[in-house]
Amino acid sequence: MDVSSTIFQPIFEGVKQYVVPLFQRSYSWNKKEWLTLWEDLKELYDSENPRQHFMGSIVTIPAKSVPEGVAKFLLIDGQQRITTVYLILMAIGDLYCERGEQEKYEEIKNIYLVNPYKHGNDYYKLLPTQIDRSAFKRIINSPQEKIEHGMWEAYMFFKRKLSLNIDLDRIKTIITTKLSIVSIVLDATDNPYLVFESLNHKGKPLSVADLIRNYVFMNIHVDHQEDIYNDIWKPMQDRLGDTIPEFVRHYLTMNGDYINTGDVYNVLKERIDTVGVEECLKELEKYSKFYSIFLNPEKEKNEKIRKELLILKRLDISTSYPLLLNLYNLYSEGNISADEFEGMLCVIENYIIRRFVCGVPSNQLNKVFPQVYIQMKKIEKGSYLDKLKTVLQAKNYPKDYDFRENLKTAKLYGNGDRIKKTKIILDRIEQSYEHKEMSDLDELTIEHVMPQTLTDEWKIHLGDDCEQTYELYLNTLGNLTLTAYNSELSNGSFKRKCEIYKDSHLDMNRYFQNIEKWTAYEIKKRAGVLASKILKIYPYFGETISGRDIENVTGTKPYSLIVLGQEFNVNSWTDVLFYTLQVVSDLAPDKLELIENDYPSLLGRRADLFRRPKELANGYFYEAGLSAVHIYNFCKQLVNIMELSQDEWDVAVVNS
Repeated sequence: MDVSSTIFQPIFEGVKQYVVPLFQRSYSWNKKEWLTLWEDLKELYDSENPRQHFMGSIVTIPAKSVPEGVAKFLLIDGQQRITTVYLILMAIGDLYCERGEQEKYEEIKNIYLVNPYKHGNDYYKLLPTQIDRSAFKRIINSPQEKIEHGMWEAYMFFKRKLSLNIDLDRIKTIITTKLSIVSIVLDATDNPYLVFESLNHKGKPLSVADLIRNYVFMNIHVDHQEDIYNDIWKPMQDRLGDTIPEFVRHYLTMNGDYINTGDVYNVLKERIDTVGVEECLKELEKYSKFYSIFLNPEKEKNEKIRKELLILKRLDISTSYPLLLNLYNLYSEGNISADEFEGMLCVIENYIIRRFVCGVPSNQLNKVFPQVYIQMKKIEKGSYLDKLKTVLQAKNYPKDYDFRENLKTAKLYGNGDRIKKTKIILDRIEQSYEHKEMSDLDELTIEHVMPQTLTDEWKIHLGDDCEQTYELYLNTLGNLTLTAYNSELSNGSFKRKCEIYKDSHLDMNRYFQNIEKWTAYEIKKRAGVLASKILKIYPYFGETISGRDIENVTGTKPYSLIVLGQEFNVNSWTDVLFYTLQVVSDLAPDKLELIENDYPSLLGRRADLFRRPKELANGYFYEAGLSAVHIYNFCKQLVNIMELSQDEWDVAVVNS
């Protein structure tokens, strides 16, 4: 690193170019900063013996360029002041030209503004960031043409000031010889991005999107930055906008890793350092197209897939995006058909709806979904659709009994996304009637048959236990329907509501044609009818054998083990034994001595007692050369010793 005090003249002289990196923000100085600089210049101009005026520092680093190119420097810090001084010199030159002083115009232009014998971008001594570049070139080449840009406004501000009886020769000398700066030139071995990060604290904090863009372009050769920006980054940025950080997080979790939002930048840096920036960018750009479709399903060309993606968007399960990115990639590359992909989207909807109805917490889905595709790849036989069903069924996927019972009793209507999910269930019920003139379901809202406000008339209608009926059944499936007349129905009597339901175009509302009263009994009865329909809409999928239901483990291959809510990816029954013992060792080390006494041929402190000993982290050894049946039975015994329930230890397998 070379640090020196200098003036502007040697900064601009010579065949060179200062490139504002693409990660820098666009030109942002406005009239306040321009006026401050002008007042400083005017004070020096009016002084008989002008002193040196310190303007701050600039940080640059030599950039590699093609052999015939000009000497290039990345302008890491100081772009606002450098650009503004450049615009002032440009205004001075243009005023020389307008006054017919062509020689002075040529001198200031060729010494300070351009490299006269170079072409293309190399022609310009200053090359702003991509966002400003087009406007900047227009100001140089056609300054008389007004454009809507801060740089043009700065140029005109100073041009007007310079036109007010200012000696151009004197002001030019002051600018080039009396404005001093500290020039920090980094070595090739210095990390310019770290310097930029340390300097940035004095300005507006960088967003995660800024950090990502900055690091990407700091790792791209300056001669390639513009092409990569135009071909890859800008289309991706236009596609995703402010969602880029979340997209990058989902992209990084496609391989099964869980990444906190605050760790996205650091993990991406590691990925770039490992696979290379251009390879990483190409992948990001590819998957950004898929991600854009998730955010805007109307872009999807296939009608069936589009409709299902719209449902998933309504379900608001962005946690599934890492899995969807993998699945859409399979579809885009022709590894699965459109019908199979649509089927997989339906399976995900099925999985989410069943868990919602059964009250399975969704706060772990951000860890569940990234693992699914990795586990699918471990299953050797079957279609991708079958593999998806197999994996998801082992991840707290409710069975028919639980699903049916909760459909009849659970409070589905509520705050937040509960309304969205319940609306989707009701929409699916109406669609299942396959009405030829389907109503626009988007225009419908959820209606409570027994109203949310219990009027005196409704209390009489419900009978003596009206309060209990209201509390237990108000928000359950049996009491909910769809309507376009919610405001008219409101707290109306059941008789009045039935009159409106009779004129409804919705098939689900025909149910009320012959219903004379609406009590707990009728609500439960309708819930049962609707539950039967929903079980057909969201049928139980897959053929995975749960560990709690295994009758014969011979010929099976485990792929997932859950112990106390912690999931382990396993490839063999030996893995199942190891992780089960490890959890026992970690959580209940006092139990090991008991296990050793009861199973001395399976667990102990001496390796020589076993045919195929393997060591646990705590120094205990266990027999690894057991059959699947013996491992399964031993693990079940361990489960009993640990006093775990069936739900707290479960292994998912497929037939090998």
